[in-house]
Amino acid sequence: MRIGVHLERWSTRRPFHIAGKSWDHFESVVVELERNGVVGRGEALGAFYLGETAELLLAQITQYAERTGESFDRTRLQSSMPPGGARNALDCALWDLEAKSAGRSVFELAGVQPKPLETVFTIGIEGSAQEMGARAAGACGFDLLKIKLDGREPAARLEAIRNARPDARIVIDANQSWSFDQLMALAPICDELGILMIEQPLRRGHDTALDGYECPVPLCADESCLHLSELDQTVGRYRWVNIKLDKAGGLTHALTMAERARNLGLKIMVGNMGGSSLAMAPAFVLGSLADLIDIDGPLLQRFDRFPGLVYRGGWISPFGSQLWG
Repeated sequence: MRIGVHLERWSTRRPFHIAGKSWDHFESVVVELERNGVVGRGEALGAFYLGETAELLLAQITQYAERTGESFDRTRLQSSMPPGGARNALDCALWDLEAKSAGRSVFELAGVQPKPLETVFTIGIEGSAQEMGARAAGACGFDLLKIKLDGREPAARLEAIRNARPDARIVIDANQSWSFDQLMALAPICDELGILMIEQPLRRGHDTALDGYECPVPLCADESCLHLSELDQTVGRYRWVNIKLDKAGGLTHALTMAERARNLGLKIMVGNMGGSSLAMAPAFVLGSLADLIDIDGPLLQRFDRFPGLVYRGGWISPFGSQLWG
């Protein structure tokens, strides 16, 4: 097996702001594995809040390939490399290689029935509540919105968005930026505004504040649940978990994590860290098992790779092996 690794940069359509972080481009690492003339690819970005960068992922993948002699498979990968973006890129490239080598779709290999999926459309933090309301109004082709918020006027921003889009289903993501007191004050307002779910309101590691708290709006763990070993601790604090391939370290681990989440009675969201359709395609497979899908990364970019996922409003069609798997 031969391996190639390179970096890619994808410019955003507009500056994308969340609590404590902004992007004008997304940087990803792409792995290409070649065996007997068949090439499998995987794209990953890593989790920025864990210090992962595309350059770091490239170095980790290169070191792993040198250490293993470029001879590895998905099963061995799970135990020989920790969860994270580097393992995600390798794992997804191996799925792609296996599917193409076997002449079978990745959906068949994963035991998943392909179907069209609805994704959220994400609205980043804008300068004012009025600007965010205008952005929501402009996203009239999307029925499901995800709103990024921080500690600055969250209620006013949500009210402006709800006034602009009384028809929309809305989830929100605070990206660890609220205190517990803020959550308790804002949760009833969110309930009145018909917000469906609040994602990661508190800082990772501060989740014990949620013990015994009956939030009127379901809470979702993102940064507080990275991979399978952290899943059990979400029960009783969160009703949802956001599974991301960059956190879990690939589709293999994520599928196991989704099964365990179901057994624990948690609802499943599938998210992304940005990137092109090559990064979204494995998440689409996982999304077929989920309750909420957030794989709109290519919609935030100026360009996508070709062929890419086909988005019609918030709906995405199943893809073919020309893209991945």
